[in-house]
Order: sequence, then structure tokens, then C-alpha cells
Amino acid sequence: MREALLAQARGCAKLGSPMYAELLRRAADDPGGAVAGVLGERAKTGFVLGMLGTVHRIVLEGRAPELAAYYPTAGATRDPLGAWPAFRDVLVEHAAEIREGLADPPQTNEVGRAAPLVGGLLAVAEATGLPIRLLEIGASAGLNLRADHFRLLHEGGAYGPESPVVLHDAWRGLPPVDAPLAVVERLGCDTGPLDATSPEARRRLLSYVWPDQTARVERLRAAFEVAARVPATVVRAGAADFLDGLAPEPGAATVVWHSTMWAYLSEDEAARLLRRLDEAGAAATGEAPVAHLSFEGRDASRLDAVQVVALRLWPGGERVVLGEGPSHGLPVTWS
Repeated sequence: MREALLAQARGCAKLGSPMYAELLRRAADDPGGAVAGVLGERAKTGFVLGMLGTVHRIVLEGRAPELAAYYPTAGATRDPLGAWPAFRDVLVEHAAEIREGLADPPQTNEVGRAAPLVGGLLAVAEATGLPIRLLEIGASAGLNLRADHFRLLHEGGAYGPESPVVLHDAWRGLPPVDAPLAVVERLGCDTGPLDATSPEARRRLLSYVWPDQTARVERLRAAFEVAARVPATVVRAGAADFLDGLAPEPGAATVVWHSTMWAYLSEDEAARLLRRLDEAGAAATGEAPVAHLSFEGRDASRLDAVQVVALRLWPGGERVVLGEGPSHGLPVTWS
């Protein structure tokens, strides 16, 4: 458990959360204590993030005022790096609730991952000349199903409409920005879908953003504004079941997209999902292409700090790496 917590602390430090890095380092020095009482034998990445997210939700709900004083998302008045004693107290006081929270997978719905998504969609639009039918697996609240309504800033200027969501330093190099991008369908699935217009769901999504990363918090809150005016549907389903019967649609490019979720799939689920994609790809034509667009670690079976934007486009289906970026999506460096 100590090694797992230290590894996650290093990941948080590398991805720009000194607060969580410090909390996890302190947790690693508390063997057999409050953290062990919550995690038990479950010190894998997803469970550690679940612990942090559940505590953050308790803070956002106003049920841990002493700890809230260290959380920027709750109007911190104290140094976030000093949160450990109050954090440990919450682990003890709310141990049963936090253990229960580990059963739900983290719901990050990271808006920064719109940067690889939009670039990949532009590559599909350039190759096919067709509008996009966007299907997202592991969509959470479907915020990134609205990615074409975000504004992406890059070293050469900006891409996208005026928007509450502004992704700074989104791209290094450029995808094919002159390709006409039109999304004609927005449909996703999740085993625990959230309604982006619900205050409770918004609080849950916010709880999985690291509280000292103010830019991510601002992007998420801005994405709620976009979601309120751009319709998208997210259904309750597993990834493979969602793709049952997947078929090309004439006059549109069918794009199946996912990000930072493959490591949470069982081997069986992943294999079934790939079969569905291969079957749909085999039926694709130039007038009805199918694409598999992903932003995952190089080894898709685990979570990596650096991830690649990969595209398979049928007819053909050859896998091409388009770029890479940190797991939260910004910036993407295009090949």
C-alpha cells in the first residue's frame, strides 16, 4: 500500500497537484492507520482516486468545515499543503461512506481531453469530407460530446467558436484545422451516466477534479454552461453492449471515441469492444466510413502520465498515431 500511494503521489506531482501529492505522501507514512482503514487491500490507482474524490465531495457538501479551509474549491483560507491532519480526521469520521465511494469508478469527464478529440475529428473530416456521427464510450456526463463548441488556443492562434470553455495551450503543432468539422449526432454511454444539468451530478464531477488545479475547475464549470445549451445523450450501458449492432451510416463518418478509460475494462469487455469495431469496420465504405479514435496510454491496459492520440479509419483500418499529450489532455503535440 505504501508503494502504491507513493507512486500515485509522484503521478499527482508530475501532473501538477502539489496538494494531492503531499496528502498521498503523508498517507504513505501512516501505515495501518486511517488510510488502511478505508482502502484495505485496494491501493490501486482507481481506488486511491476514489478515496480522494469522495473526501472532496464531502468537503463540497459542507460536511467537513475544518478540511474545507484547505481546499481551494471550497474557498480555502489556509495553505493546501497543510491539509493532512484534517484530511486524516475525515477519513476516520467518514470511513464507511468513503469505503462505499470506492465502488464507483472515478467520474473525471476531463474537459482538457477535448483537445485530442477535436484534433482527431479534424483528421477524420479531412480524410472523409463527411460530417461526424460521434459516439463516446465512458462518456460520464457527455461534456466532451460538445467538444466542437469549445475554443482551443494554440501557438498559431485559435480554433473553434467563441465559447465559455477556452482551452489554453491546447496544441503544439496543428491538426488539419482547415477541414470542415460538423458533428451531426452526439451519443455516449457510461455504466453510471451523469446529467450535466443536475447540481448533484455537477458536484460529483467537481469532486474528481484535483482541488488545487484551478484551471481544470474553471474549464469544468464552463463546460456545464455549454452542456446546458448543446444537447447530447448519454445512456446507461457497458462499452461493448453499447456498440452491439454498430453499423456504418451513409453520408456520415461514424466515430467511436474514448479517453483514459481502457484500463478500467476487463479483458473480456475490451475484446468484445474491439470485435464490434472490427465488424463495423468491415462493413464500412467510402460513403459510410467508421473510425476508432482514442486517447490512452501506450500500454492501454494501465493508466499512463503520457498518452497517445490514435486513429483507425475504415475502409482500411490501419492504426495511426496522430500525437501525444499528458493524461489531462493539454497540450497535445501533433506528429
